[in-house]
Amino acid sequence: MRLPRSVTEMLLAGAVLSGFALAGSALVAYVHQQTRARIAANESAATRRLLDDILPPGRHDNDMVRDTLQVTAPEMLGSEAPLTVYRARRNGKPVAAVLTVVAPDGYNGAIRLLVGIARGGELLGVRVLSEHETPGLGDRIEAGKSDWIRQFRGRSLGDPPQAQWRVRKDGGAFDQLTGATITPRAIVKAVRGSLIYFRRHRTELFRKQDTD
Repeated sequence: MRLPRSVTEMLLAGAVLSGFALAGSALVAYVHQQTRARIAANESAATRRLLDDILPPGRHDNDMVRDTLQVTAPEMLGSEAPLTVYRARRNGKPVAAVLTVVAPDGYNGAIRLLVGIARGGELLGVRVLSEHETPGLGDRIEAGKSDWIRQFRGRSLGDPPQAQWRVRKDGGAFDQLTGATITPRAIVKAVRGSLIYFRRHRTELFRKQDTD
C-alpha cells in the first residue's frame, strides 16, 4: 500500500533528523574522548616535571611514574580516595617516596600536593599539583610564583619539633604568606601529616615491586 505523500515526507524528515542526532552524538563522544586523552597526557607530563623538580633523575635510576602504589589514609593524607605514592630507587634500593597529599582546608577548597620524602625521613620538597586559591594571594604557594613552598626542603618531624609544625602566626616555625594565612596553615598541616604517615609506613611503602 502506498503511503500518502505527507506521511512519506514526515518519515523522511524523521530519518534525516535521527541521522543528524546520531552523527552529532558520535562527534561529541569523539571530541570528549580526544579531549580527555589530551588532558590526561598533559596532567601526566606536568606530574613528571614536578617529580623531577622534587627529585632530579640523577638521584634515582627507576621510572617513578611506573613504580607506584595506591594508599588510603584520610587522617594523615587528607583524602578518603586512594592516593598515588611514587617510589624512587637506585640499584633496586629505596631512595625516596613522593606522596600525593590533599590539604582539604585551603581557603578556596582542597589543595593537592606532591610531598617528597627521603628514605631517612627528610623532606626533599613540596610542590602543588592543583589549587583554587585567590590569585595574587593564596596562589603564591605555587613554586613559580614565590619561594614560599621551598621552605620545607630539608625539614623533618624533628626539625622543627612536631609542636612547631605551624605557621608563625600560630606560634610555629613556618612563614605564612602576607594577606593569606589559611592556605599556608593548611599546607603545613598536610605536610606534617605526610611525614607522620611516611614514618609509620616506610617499610611497606617500598615493599611492593614496580607497578606495570
